[in-house]
Amino acid sequence: MPATPEPQHIIALVVRQNTAGIDEPVQAIVDFLRGAGYRPVLEADTATYVQVAGVDAMTVEEFGERAVAAIVIGGDGTMLGIARRLAGYRMPLIGINQGRLGFITDIPIDRMLPALGEILSGKAKAEERTLLEARVVRGGEEIHCSVAVNDVVVARGTGAGMAELKVTVDGAFMYNQRSDGLIISTPTGSTAYALSAGGPLLHPTLAGIVLVPIAPHALSNRPIVVPDTSDIVVEIVNGRDISVNFDMQTFTSLQHGDQIMISRSPNTITFLHPEGWSYYHTLREKLHWNEYPSGDGKLK
Repeated sequence: MPATPEPQHIIALVVRQNTAGIDEPVQAIVDFLRGAGYRPVLEADTATYVQVAGVDAMTVEEFGERAVAAIVIGGDGTMLGIARRLAGYRMPLIGINQGRLGFITDIPIDRMLPALGEILSGKAKAEERTLLEARVVRGGEEIHCSVAVNDVVVARGTGAGMAELKVTVDGAFMYNQRSDGLIISTPTGSTAYALSAGGPLLHPTLAGIVLVPIAPHALSNRPIVVPDTSDIVVEIVNGRDISVNFDMQTFTSLQHGDQIMISRSPNTITFLHPEGWSYYHTLREKLHWNEYPSGDGKLK
């Protein structure tokens, strides 16, 4: 991010749909960016429901090629969706939280302008995150390929019995597992579905992939972290109504014998944070590690 922008440096704005009262904050950001010498544009879908006069709209592909950064206003779901689409463009992302938890859209909306000022002045803290790439192979042919920022999840449908999955890592058989499914997560996703299923927290800089069973039949099936250089294959052995999803946003139905081949993506994403940002502060705030009972000064 240049401290002094050249003429027509573009910054794209991506805004979550159906957010009441969002026009005013977006207008404030547009005015701020213009005052700082940047050219704000709206992501094309955003432009259909956010009204800002005199601001051009661009598709993701257009501003992916031309913009110097994207500001994402919403929750983590909004960030996940756009990050997956921008993964190949190496564009830094700035997340302003207009959602609930906000692990990756972490700038409070009431601090957005001071935080943007710090970032645009060159005081940003850049943080690179890894992605997963997964291919679904059926009968030796690839039928689907996608990337995930948080996780790839193989899971049974509602009302179906347990799924039986065969898992290999780097060609070595790991286990056959009967469960409701399996979460294959990046360190970024370790604070998402994997955490709620009993997985460990992974610091974003760790080079690991975590595999977390969902309600396994055998209690000895525990979460495991493998190197992020691993090639992981999940094969559908048995079960009904099984699917694979990517960040809970895109789904593909699976059949017996299908293989999901998962590896680290060659692409990464970069988040820009204001000066002084700390991952541990985010954990304390979002997981309520900093709560104290009234008066006694001890952790709850």
